Amino acid sequence: MTKIVFAFLFVACTSLYAQDKDFTFEDCVNEFNVDDSKPTKVGYQYWFADKDFLDGRTLKMSVVEPHKSTHAPHQHPEDEFFFVLEGTAEFFLDGKTKKVGPYTSLYCPSNSMHGISNVGDTMLKYLVIKKYQQKETE
Repeated sequence: MTKIVFAFLFVACTSLYAQDKDFTFEDCVNEFNVDDSKPTKVGYQYWFADKDFLDGRTLKMSVVEPHKSTHAPHQHPEDEFFFVLEGTAEFFLDGKTKKVGPYTSLYCPSNSMHGISNVGDTMLKYLVIKKYQQKETE
């Protein structure tokens, strides 16, 4: 699993170098530290790259307690990916559901009604990849 996560992060980081912004090697390495995580009502989340890091592209790990979900199905203009690391998730997309396990990617197209819940007896850990709309500055 470590190899898969490393490869994923490598691809995400190398795309940063295509930008006009200069990044140091240290900017491209973010090691998980539970002390830097943000608690939620059902677990916690850890931002590997928040919306201020680059141009709104984000990478977050969400951890959800058994038989809970972070929020009800919702929609937004941005598309979004989930990548399940551990546990059993139920993915909701426009009225359909599917149970999935580790090493599964889930895509939420723009403006689709979507959600993810932990339907297992262990913690659910998944990555969230999303690009937030940036406010225009003049």
